[in-house]
Amino acid sequence: MPETPTRQLRLNAFLHDTGHHEASWRHPDSAVEHIADIAWYQDIARRVEAAKLDAVFLADSPAWYGTGYRPSNQFEPITLLTALATVTERIGLISTASTSFYEPFNLARLFASLDTISGGRAGWNVVTTYNEDAAHNFGLDGVPGNEERYARAQEFLDVVTRLWDSWEDDAVVADRASGDYVDTSKVHRIDHAGRYLKVRGPFSSPRTPQGRPVYVQAGSSNAGRAFAARNAEAIFTAHQTLGDAQAFYDDIKSRAVSLGRDPGHVLVLPGISPFIADTATQAEELYQYVNGLTVPEFGLGQLEKIAGTSLHHLELDERVPAELFGGAGNVLDNQRSRTQVVANIVERDRPTLRELLHRLAGGRGHNVVHGTPVQVADVIQTWFENRAADGFNIMPPLYPQLLDAFTEKVVPILQDRGLFRTEYTGSTLREHYGLPRPASGYAGSWPLSADLPLAGAR
Repeated sequence: MPETPTRQLRLNAFLHDTGHHEASWRHPDSAVEHIADIAWYQDIARRVEAAKLDAVFLADSPAWYGTGYRPSNQFEPITLLTALATVTERIGLISTASTSFYEPFNLARLFASLDTISGGRAGWNVVTTYNEDAAHNFGLDGVPGNEERYARAQEFLDVVTRLWDSWEDDAVVADRASGDYVDTSKVHRIDHAGRYLKVRGPFSSPRTPQGRPVYVQAGSSNAGRAFAARNAEAIFTAHQTLGDAQAFYDDIKSRAVSLGRDPGHVLVLPGISPFIADTATQAEELYQYVNGLTVPEFGLGQLEKIAGTSLHHLELDERVPAELFGGAGNVLDNQRSRTQVVANIVERDRPTLRELLHRLAGGRGHNVVHGTPVQVADVIQTWFENRAADGFNIMPPLYPQLLDAFTEKVVPILQDRGLFRTEYTGSTLREHYGLPRPASGYAGSWPLSADLPLAGAR
């Protein structure tokens, strides 16, 4: 085994019912009959942990797709990850939750519970959600613009951080002789009254094993980059080419440094959706076979949401006009990051509508690769060593077959090359990611809130 380098890959398994390809459920080997079976997800989590991956990750859209062409979400993600925590010991557990729809105190309780139950393995993927259908489910007429959503998100994150930090690490004394369970001088109200939120605090329970869950962020718009550089400890992003990924990586790291942060504590993790087979020909055939299961009407509806315009006038084998995206692929100060990714594909590769729908069917703008285990490992190594990524969100097009292909055939290659662990060296998600455990802000740096006035304070 080669000597382990200082810098190691971080690898997450992105769970998505039968797979990340929109037609995966139609594959004869899919597990579509089991997507409401918690035991099936628990088995997947055990497989991921056996491969020593860093975490499993769940996205969330609190609304129905509005189509009968593919399965919808079966479980609320924090509940699902809590069930996975009970049958695993090391794998990280990252859930998406929106700052647009939750209340800070409730969200803080949910993630604190997950972090405590799992022994310090929770991560929060902070999203702002621009889905109008989701907004209607929470009594809202719509969603605000990008800048305002991120302004609320920043205030929301600040409030949740203060709630989790409102108990100092040594606040619990559990002194049976005196009867004092908590040193209330070390529990603090946050007394927050801001533009969007009003929360008194303190939090209702002590700090969790990680101090607070790992902060993850998945927006790559200009506002999203600014938010990520300030707050995120891991960033999920979508890129099609090495050059685009390198530019994003450099931008995020530079922004973090300008804010006084350690760039090594801001991990960039692009998505990769690999079709893996023993030969390149077999991988290509699998890719084409699964694409052949797609329903063009569904993919067209998704693409029209990204483009913001109707595409029904185009024939499937007609080239997609670049002007439909308004030159978004050339705009750095973009408002919708996924629009920019798709616009780049159209402007660079000039695909037909059918080809574009197939490109997006497997990864929704993330990098879709097809090849042998060595070829997939080569792509991962090239991006990692050329500072385009600190690791990857693995998005198998078909569960569980292509997850197994990755863990059983690609991971050993990465291990043999000294790029990925062969055993866990820690037990928390922060330890897996090489991140420090943050001290409570009230331990010395936040003289902004009054101590909690409780009877019998000592």
